[in-house]
Amino acid sequence: MSPFKNDPRIVAALQESIKLGEYGIAVSAYHKGELIVDCFDGLANTETKKPVDSNTLFPVFSVTKGVTALAIHVQADRGLLEYNAPIAKYWPEFGKNGKEATTVEQALSHRAGIPQMPDGVTPELMHDWAWMIKHIADFTPIFPPGTANAYHILVWGWILGEVVVRTDPTRRPFDVFVKEEILEPLRIKDFHLGVPSEKLSNVATLYGGNSFDMVDDYNISPTAVFPGSTVHNIPIVQQTVDPGAGAITTAPAVARIFALIANEGELDGVRLLSKDRVAGLSRLREGAHDPDKILTVPVWFGAAGYWLGGEEGKSDPIVGDHRDIIYSPGAGGSLAFADLRDSVAVAICHNNMDTVAIYPERTYTPIMKAIREIVAEREKATKL
Repeated sequence: MSPFKNDPRIVAALQESIKLGEYGIAVSAYHKGELIVDCFDGLANTETKKPVDSNTLFPVFSVTKGVTALAIHVQADRGLLEYNAPIAKYWPEFGKNGKEATTVEQALSHRAGIPQMPDGVTPELMHDWAWMIKHIADFTPIFPPGTANAYHILVWGWILGEVVVRTDPTRRPFDVFVKEEILEPLRIKDFHLGVPSEKLSNVATLYGGNSFDMVDDYNISPTAVFPGSTVHNIPIVQQTVDPGAGAITTAPAVARIFALIANEGELDGVRLLSKDRVAGLSRLREGAHDPDKILTVPVWFGAAGYWLGGEEGKSDPIVGDHRDIIYSPGAGGSLAFADLRDSVAVAICHNNMDTVAIYPERTYTPIMKAIREIVAEREKATKL
């Protein structure tokens, strides 16, 4: 057990989650900019019985998108990009084959019409940023840009990641940009877009998650690079810079990034976004009520690159019940969210991808109940 911020209710909740089917699990939470929960339990590897500890790194899949979206918003806040500008303004090679007018916001909100991965992609080719970017630039849209909600499961990260690179005055690689502009200012060391070789032994072994309920008529998520345990236990995948589904990290690292958002763009004296920019992160996308062409589950998504809370029957109920919540769920149930109204940020990482379909309600419910009790007590104490 973590010796830090391990309220007995959280400890018990993690134990309950393991009884419900989790193998290894970690949770971290912030309230009004203060770390209030940091706890873990279970096994990082069920065969060797290696326990989860403070150094355990978890693949978090599309939770990564929340950090990549933050990078886009950092660039917008600096005046280096405009949401409604064509991607081709910043990445000229992208502007062909019907993508000439596709905007940054359309890509952010999964309405760019190019949810497919390149034909013939393999883990080795996915590892090659230049190969991915060249093939994406050559794409012809499956859906006319700006007309359809079509969740860009994997390719999303390279589209937006390259926009960040092209709008960076020094053209740093995407992982370097995130490290220098987000992680280092926030004093975060354990968020990796490509795990260093010396830390590969810290990565939790994933289990399950090798089937996904979606339509894949268009090479959206091909078997060779499918976001499940089979592919993401491979070292070359763990060392790939994949801005849409490839972060490998700890719960405290992810929670701290989302805490910055939940705290109006500033944390511990470090401001990365203006208050007005943060307030706009829960804005609805165009066609918000249209069904998704790729995912068969309800998709309640915003214009800014985040899923949104507060929509009954569509939002994940585990994150809360009001509109001022943005969140990033990952394949197999990894989760991070920022409650903009109540200034709460939570990250939950785990390694059994078969405990959920999409929403981690069953195994995470005890954890969220305990966190909300702690937050309510803190709120009450401040009013006394």
